[in-house]
Amino acid sequence: MSVVKKRETFSSGLAVFFATLGSAVGLGNIWKFPYLTGQNGGGAFLLVYFCCILFVGLPIMLSEFYIGRKTRKNAVGALEQLKPGTSWKNIGLMGVSAACIIMFFYSCVAGWVYFYLFKAIVGDFVGVTLEVAKAQFGAVIMGPLSPIIWQFIVLAVVAGILTMGVKQGIEKITKTLMPLLFVLIVICDIRALTLPGAAEGVKFLFHVDFGQLSAAAILAALGLAFFKLSLGMGTMMTYGSYFTEDNNMFTTALKVALSDTLVSMLAGLAIFPTVFSFGMEPTAGPGLLFMTIPLVFSQMPLGNILLIAFFFLTAIAATTAMLSLVEVPIAYLSEERGMSRKSAAILTATIMFVVGILATLSVDKASVLGHITFFGMGFFDLFDYISSNILLPIGGLLIALMMGYSIKREEVVTELSNNGKMKVAALVNVYFFLIRYVTPLLLIVVFLSSIGVLKF
Repeated sequence: MSVVKKRETFSSGLAVFFATLGSAVGLGNIWKFPYLTGQNGGGAFLLVYFCCILFVGLPIMLSEFYIGRKTRKNAVGALEQLKPGTSWKNIGLMGVSAACIIMFFYSCVAGWVYFYLFKAIVGDFVGVTLEVAKAQFGAVIMGPLSPIIWQFIVLAVVAGILTMGVKQGIEKITKTLMPLLFVLIVICDIRALTLPGAAEGVKFLFHVDFGQLSAAAILAALGLAFFKLSLGMGTMMTYGSYFTEDNNMFTTALKVALSDTLVSMLAGLAIFPTVFSFGMEPTAGPGLLFMTIPLVFSQMPLGNILLIAFFFLTAIAATTAMLSLVEVPIAYLSEERGMSRKSAAILTATIMFVVGILATLSVDKASVLGHITFFGMGFFDLFDYISSNILLPIGGLLIALMMGYSIKREEVVTELSNNGKMKVAALVNVYFFLIRYVTPLLLIVVFLSSIGVLKF
């Protein structure tokens, strides 16, 4: 008779919150979300974004929490247990695939962040000029050796943390790093908001202008509400399997969504007042993070200390997000394929590193890999497109359809109410209405838009 090893769980509701928030908070919080908010009506865009969280983000997040905690299994095993002998388990396989493909290019960008943190620590940005900043960025991303080395370091750090398990690895690190992220970002905010002309940056971020709300902007908010919360990639399903029995999943989902948005806004308050104060271009895109920010901070009193803090918090955001992504295939390999956690972590990180090199080296368009394209996309953009535009929205849509039409309502009610201990009848009714009729329709729109069928 085989002995089933007791599965680890998070130790408390606070641990659950920090871990799931760490999954949601990523590099997109530091630049992309604040930038889109400022360019699409500020407060008006935020209002639309919150509505999208309500109609898409929270229903899918609750669904993934339910699947994970109900089964206490990895993304593939969970679906197989819920719907044995059916094709629904393919949702889990898509999640594992999406997590891996995202890491192929995400680890590349995270490597840049780690490298920039190192450069800030050793003082490479002291007295830097715009021309030097641009040259440094080019050297970092084109290497060719340095970006590969830093990509390896990133994956080694993440895999090392995950080999320690759920409590000693994921929980311990996220409970330490997430509060630290908030402290560092507030410090940067305080300095940025005291700069001359900072009010223009605040205005850029928070002005309410419904006139700038186009159909494309609304669709962008809809996509962000889904993608920024780490949905459709197996992460929330996997983390949900580690939840405590008494965790209020409704409250957890809401707190994570609100806190994730707060981090994005605080990041915007650190970046845009600083950029406007020094007359920089706020529409520079992701390049701003690696070129303009070092230049701006270098011109401020104690600027290098703040620059170290800024890239450290950016590294924290990247690391906690990667922990959840890499955990998805590790949980699958260790539970479904019988591998030890250490072996699964090493194998997963190795595959992500080897394939990820294709994305890292394809950034240099003058290199051999830079000339290889698929449908006009290099490896970096191809991995991004496959995961973000195809696997995630389809995975989310299938989760919505399964939960809305294939899972018995009474089973969902029992789990979401913690076996009847919580009075959540009204919330469950709202959840079922959204997951059956509203969320699937909106995800279809997101998918058709992402592949270019619908154009606004």
